[in-house]
Amino acid sequence: MRLIHSTIGIGILLTQPSCVSQGKYDAALADAHAARAQSAAATARYLERDAATQRLNGDLTRANQLGKARDEKLATLTASAAELGQKLDAATAMNQSLRDELTRLGQNVDKLLNEKGNLASTLAQARSRLEELRRAQAAAEARAALFRDLVFRFKKMVDSGELAVKLREGRMVLVLPNDVLFDSGKTQLKPAGKAALANVAQVLTTIQQRRFQVAGHTDDQPIQVSPFGSNWELSSARAVVVVNFLIQQGVGPSALSAAGYGEFDPVIPNDSSEGRARNRRIELVLQPNIDELVAVPTSAQ
Repeated sequence: MRLIHSTIGIGILLTQPSCVSQGKYDAALADAHAARAQSAAATARYLERDAATQRLNGDLTRANQLGKARDEKLATLTASAAELGQKLDAATAMNQSLRDELTRLGQNVDKLLNEKGNLASTLAQARSRLEELRRAQAAAEARAALFRDLVFRFKKMVDSGELAVKLREGRMVLVLPNDVLFDSGKTQLKPAGKAALANVAQVLTTIQQRRFQVAGHTDDQPIQVSPFGSNWELSSARAVVVVNFLIQQGVGPSALSAAGYGEFDPVIPNDSSEGRARNRRIELVLQPNIDELVAVPTSAQ
């Protein structure tokens, strides 16, 4: 306002040139120009401040709008969380209600689940045991069939008394009396023994993928006249002689082995001449395959 008044005053002075000197006139004119410049600068600053104020107002408006949108979104999320909380509370209450009902009926949920797990474990063990029994039964039936087949193959020799087929401690055994094979204290095969072993070899050559152990046994009487120092050595030597003879008759060497037991594996006590005669023997023991290692009932001696 002060600038405006100054401008008006200068204008009055300019309209009356005759009342002032030229110097005052020029000074007043210069003041007028300066006043106009100040007025124009002030106006520009005012307009600039007004534009800045408008921009600030626009920013505040947008900020308010964003804040309102944020508040609305927050309110929506809060409502959703509250709704989920209500649903969770309802589900928890329903679960508890079901547990209470089962408890009222005398059925505890945790106990039932535990019993179910125990029953499943017991059932799995029973199935596993049943499968083992089935395999054992199949193996036992296979061995029984093999035993019947051996008896059938050696029927003629069994009927003639040259040989006996037995089951002992789960093993199938072909028993040949020493009296048929050897003289007392000797390791030379008798003619009757050679004939018997030739018949045995003929059958063994027809049995594939089986192994037999030739085992020599004696009674408990000490050796009186013999190049062998003990019954153990005598029984071992006789087993080797039988193995060699069977190989000569065509039995594969890989299917045979020899062992001597002396008097230490009797089938009956050595308290009679009959008992000692039965203990003096050569046995061909059928060696079981791995899948046949199943207990087989033992027959009477």
